[in-house]
Amino acid sequence: MKKETKNKNTFERVYEIVKKIPVGKITTYGQIAHLLGNPHLSQVVGFALHSNPSQSTIPCHRVVNRFGALAEAFVFGGINEQRVLLENEGIKFLENGYVDLKQHMWYGD
Repeated sequence: MKKETKNKNTFERVYEIVKKIPVGKITTYGQIAHLLGNPHLSQVVGFALHSNPSQSTIPCHRVVNRFGALAEAFVFGGINEQRVLLENEGIKFLENGYVDLKQHMWYGD
Protein backbone atom coordinates (compact mmCIF):
# COMPACT_ATOMS: atom_id res chain seq x y z
CA MET A 1 0.00 0.00 0.00
CA LYS A 2 2.80 2.43 0.78
CA LYS A 3 4.29 1.92 -2.68
CA GLU A 4 0.97 2.87 -4.34
CA THR A 5 0.76 6.01 -2.20
CA LYS A 6 4.34 6.90 -3.05
CA ASN A 7 3.69 6.44 -6.78
CA LYS A 8 0.53 8.52 -6.58
CA ASN A 9 2.45 11.33 -4.91
CA THR A 10 5.22 11.05 -7.50
CA PHE A 11 2.67 11.08 -10.32
CA GLU A 12 1.08 14.20 -8.87
CA ARG A 13 4.51 15.85 -8.68
CA VAL A 14 5.15 14.91 -12.32
CA TYR A 15 1.83 16.46 -13.34
CA GLU A 16 2.62 19.68 -11.48
CA ILE A 17 5.94 19.98 -13.35
CA VAL A 18 4.38 19.21 -16.73
CA LYS A 19 1.71 21.86 -16.17
CA LYS A 20 4.52 24.45 -16.00
CA ILE A 21 5.97 23.68 -19.45
CA PRO A 22 5.17 26.75 -21.55
CA VAL A 23 3.52 26.62 -24.95
CA GLY A 24 6.24 26.33 -27.60
CA LYS A 25 8.62 24.46 -25.28
CA ILE A 26 9.29 20.80 -24.57
CA THR A 27 11.22 18.89 -21.97
CA THR A 28 12.40 15.32 -21.53
CA TYR A 29 11.43 12.50 -19.19
CA GLY A 30 14.93 12.74 -17.75
CA GLN A 31 14.67 16.47 -17.11
CA ILE A 32 11.43 15.95 -15.23
CA ALA A 33 13.12 13.19 -13.21
CA HIS A 34 15.95 15.63 -12.47
CA LEU A 35 13.43 18.25 -11.33
CA LEU A 36 11.88 15.60 -9.07
CA GLY A 37 15.30 15.20 -7.45
CA ASN A 38 16.02 11.70 -8.75
CA PRO A 39 17.45 11.28 -12.27
CA HIS A 40 16.64 7.56 -12.12
CA LEU A 41 12.88 8.19 -12.29
CA SER A 42 12.63 8.68 -16.07
CA GLN A 43 10.54 5.53 -16.51
CA VAL A 44 8.26 6.53 -13.66
CA VAL A 45 7.74 9.87 -15.40
CA GLY A 46 6.74 7.95 -18.53
CA PHE A 47 4.30 5.78 -16.57
CA ALA A 48 2.78 8.88 -14.98
CA LEU A 49 2.28 10.57 -18.34
CA HIS A 50 0.80 7.42 -19.86
CA SER A 51 -1.71 7.55 -16.99
CA ASN A 52 -2.41 11.26 -17.50
CA PRO A 53 -5.89 11.92 -16.08
CA SER A 54 -6.43 15.19 -17.99
CA GLN A 55 -4.89 16.09 -21.35
CA SER A 56 -6.55 19.50 -21.20
CA THR A 57 -4.71 20.52 -18.02
CA ILE A 58 -1.58 18.33 -18.14
CA PRO A 59 0.15 18.89 -21.50
CA CYS A 60 2.01 15.58 -21.68
CA HIS A 61 2.52 16.08 -25.43
CA ARG A 62 5.31 18.52 -24.46
CA VAL A 63 7.48 15.69 -23.09
CA VAL A 64 9.84 13.77 -25.38
CA ASN A 65 12.74 11.40 -24.88
CA ARG A 66 16.34 12.52 -24.38
CA PHE A 67 16.96 12.58 -28.13
CA GLY A 68 13.82 14.55 -28.94
CA ALA A 69 11.85 11.55 -30.20
CA LEU A 70 8.09 11.48 -29.74
CA ALA A 71 6.24 8.82 -27.74
CA GLU A 72 5.22 5.92 -29.96
CA ALA A 73 2.49 5.09 -27.44
CA PHE A 74 1.23 8.66 -26.96
CA VAL A 75 -1.96 7.99 -25.05
CA PHE A 76 -4.04 10.75 -26.68
CA GLY A 77 -4.07 9.63 -30.29
CA GLY A 78 -0.61 8.23 -30.99
CA ILE A 79 2.68 9.63 -32.21
CA ASN A 80 1.15 11.55 -35.13
CA GLU A 81 -1.23 13.40 -32.81
CA GLN A 82 1.64 14.35 -30.52
CA ARG A 83 3.49 15.83 -33.49
CA VAL A 84 0.42 17.77 -34.63
CA LEU A 85 -0.08 19.21 -31.14
CA LEU A 86 3.56 20.29 -30.95
CA GLU A 87 3.60 21.77 -34.46
CA ASN A 88 0.47 23.74 -33.59
CA GLU A 89 2.47 25.28 -30.74
CA GLY A 90 5.33 26.26 -33.06
CA ILE A 91 7.70 23.39 -32.23
CA LYS A 92 10.19 22.72 -35.04
CA PHE A 93 11.33 19.25 -36.03
CA LEU A 94 14.65 18.14 -37.44
CA GLU A 95 14.96 16.08 -40.64
CA ASN A 96 15.08 12.87 -38.57
CA GLY A 97 11.62 13.65 -37.13
CA TYR A 98 12.92 14.57 -33.69
CA VAL A 99 12.16 17.81 -31.88
CA ASP A 100 14.92 20.41 -32.07
CA LEU A 101 15.94 20.24 -28.39
CA LYS A 102 18.42 23.10 -28.69
CA GLN A 103 15.69 25.45 -29.85
CA HIS A 104 12.76 24.31 -27.70
CA MET A 105 14.09 22.75 -24.47
CA TRP A 106 12.57 23.88 -21.18
CA TYR A 107 14.68 23.17 -18.10
CA GLY A 108 12.22 24.17 -15.42
CA ASP A 109 11.90 27.07 -13.05
